[in-house]
Amino acid sequence: MLQLHSISTAPTFTNRYQQQPPSAPPRTPKIMDNRIVVLVTGCAKGGIGYEYCKAFSEQGCHVFATDLPQRAHQVFDESPHRVETLELDVTSDESVAKAVETVISKCGRIDILVNNAGIGSSGPLAELPLQDVRKAWEVNTLGQLRMVQQVVPHMASRGSGAIVNVGSVVGNVPTPWAGSYCASKAAVHAMSHVLRLELKPFGIDVVMVVPGAIRSNFGSATVENVRSQEWKLYKRFKDAIEERANASQSGRSSDAGAFARDVVKKVMRKRPPRRIVLGHLSGLLTIMSWLPLWVQDLYFSHRFNLNKKVRNSII
Repeated sequence: MLQLHSISTAPTFTNRYQQQPPSAPPRTPKIMDNRIVVLVTGCAKGGIGYEYCKAFSEQGCHVFATDLPQRAHQVFDESPHRVETLELDVTSDESVAKAVETVISKCGRIDILVNNAGIGSSGPLAELPLQDVRKAWEVNTLGQLRMVQQVVPHMASRGSGAIVNVGSVVGNVPTPWAGSYCASKAAVHAMSHVLRLELKPFGIDVVMVVPGAIRSNFGSATVENVRSQEWKLYKRFKDAIEERANASQSGRSSDAGAFARDVVKKVMRKRPPRRIVLGHLSGLLTIMSWLPLWVQDLYFSHRFNLNKKVRNSII
């Protein structure tokens, strides 16, 4: 179900995406033809995707905010911003194809795709259920590639567009108790580097966003899942695991709205940066990535309560 809400903000930027008209007219009349069309995934209220949508709207863009079918109607139901909502499950080929086709049919193009949808995945890798690992990769990694493969043909036909893939600072510096999540984001980083080169001949920019700790509702579901687990070997580390699951939501975490506005301004540049690193702890962990492994081991072992030997086995 689509919902349209109005805002009077006029665009104040140079529209680099509309220098070339679509190769063929859309099947239905285009809406707001002079506005940049943005599709954002993972836009639940209280999340960073929600703030991306607001920030793009404030820049005068025509925004399509997407979320899972069971909550998509709640995304911008009372917002004054010009945003349309769409149902989208990034783990479903059919859902992705339908959402992309809806935007193309309505507007004739997608100028910017923001691959924001993601879930947390916390727990010791030696015990974390493989179904949890698989789900994290399906959403965080394959979900982004699924979106890219649907959108790229439309962008390539026009010779322009931008794809924004959201990674994480822990994709560069993996931390204990979050190995599954870190690995899924490290794959996003590698994928984005390759896409940036492979899509350059078609005039498509690829921007990788590397957030630090951003205040949002992201950690709540992860914490609930961790609390429901019955660890065996790691039973005594339960508190440390739960703390890691919510580590991004400390009092010092960056404000999601300010973070999103900063990212959007950079993405909207005539020549957007290849990489955007922002947010609490992003600087520290970026520096950490250059340090010797023994230094990283020393820091993380102390930080996540892994210094003591466990001498008795429960098996």
